Amino acid sequence: MGLLDSVLGAVMGGQQSQSTAAAGGGLGSIIGMVAANPQILSAITGMLSNDGSQGGLGGLMAKFQQAGMGDVVNSWVGKGENQPISGDQLTNVLGSDAISGMAAKMGMNSGDLAGQLSQMLPGLIDQLTPQGQAPAGGLGNAGDLMGMLGGLLRK
Repeated sequence: MGLLDSVLGAVMGGQQSQSTAAAGGGLGSIIGMVAANPQILSAITGMLSNDGSQGGLGGLMAKFQQAGMGDVVNSWVGKGENQPISGDQLTNVLGSDAISGMAAKMGMNSGDLAGQLSQMLPGLIDQLTPQGQAPAGGLGNAGDLMGMLGGLLRK
């Protein structure tokens, strides 16, 4: 739990400082969502890490392509404005079973989880891919990704 504690510490510290949240741009709202439900980091890590349930960022991008929403996820990775996604669209991409499973682990309603993830993923993926392209080796395993998220949320 050391990495999760570090990330949560960064989140809580970032939430207490308005200038820290403002400096992160769109990260301020993400910090608020994570502070309200810290377990959402495990769902995000499970989706984006190479050892996660979705096959990492590359696997997630492939699911978006298969669902006809490749332009949406490509906007998050690429430079420029991020296209929005609704909770229902995200559920369609990932599958209702995947969303339900994550929600059950967190004690949440599936619709609420999908809604929160749809608000967080565009900005996080954008921040994790600052060069405008997905890293060839993905974003790393869960531990690597938690470290990256902690660094982002400290900004």
